[in-house]
Amino acid sequence: MSRPAGTLVLGVDFTSAPCVRKPITAAVGRLSRVRGTPVYRLGEVRGLVTLEDFSTFLVDEALGVDGWIGGFDLPFGQPRPLIEHERWPTDWPVFVRLYCGLPRVRLRGVFKRWCDARPAGDKFAWRRADRPAGSSPAMRWTNPPVAWMMHAGIGRMLAAGLVFPAHRHPPSRRTRAARIALEAYPAFTARRVVSGSYKSDTPAKQTRDRAANRAAILAALECGAAGLDPVLSLSAAWRRRIVGDGAGDLLDAVICALQAAHAAARPRFGLPRDLDPLEGWIAAVPAG
Repeated sequence: MSRPAGTLVLGVDFTSAPCVRKPITAAVGRLSRVRGTPVYRLGEVRGLVTLEDFSTFLVDEALGVDGWIGGFDLPFGQPRPLIEHERWPTDWPVFVRLYCGLPRVRLRGVFKRWCDARPAGDKFAWRRADRPAGSSPAMRWTNPPVAWMMHAGIGRMLAAGLVFPAHRHPPSRRTRAARIALEAYPAFTARRVVSGSYKSDTPAKQTRDRAANRAAILAALECGAAGLDPVLSLSAAWRRRIVGDGAGDLLDAVICALQAAHAAARPRFGLPRDLDPLEGWIAAVPAG
């Protein structure tokens, strides 16, 4: 049996507390070239209802023996100023193991003390990539709780043996079968198409306007007008499902995959030359 053509690319919309109602959403598809144009064809979307399911997914040999590239919507690092202030390890994998092993209550105390000691309007520490991406600071522990997303996910990804180019881990040359993980942030791409909200976890706020924005974002991805090189190819059934998903999880997972594919086509994955491997970088965000 011949192997499927193209590079396997995953996109993962992560949540720190997955359940049946709101699972971790993983898009699975392949990137190939069609008449010279990079095309990402969506194949399937998996719902991972527990963190254990997520860990199993990361090492699933059924995904392919040739490895894959994945975009994951969760912070891979914390701001260097915060890490150095706390005298935490500055070697990234050592820091990840420490961070993920600390109780959330202790981390919350660290974050709160940092913010309480600083003036209004300048409470948080920021990674270098956060502001150009328009993302929340990685240390934010509520609304949205991205600090807990990192706490729940990145240690599992490290334990699964993934390759992290933005953190230069592992430092050895990657193999053909490497599973490459890039940090993604789907709202960065969505905002290049629409200015309004396109999703909500609250059913009462899943309005027609938000559905129209999802449709506009999806159309831009399909015609290459969202600032990403690969164009999206998907069935009419998937198009209906993605537009109809008021929480936006399906759309976010697809954007994560496209951001990873976009970054993978660039030298050094588009990472800054003066990359800080402790903080990392967000895929598809310009390094300038």
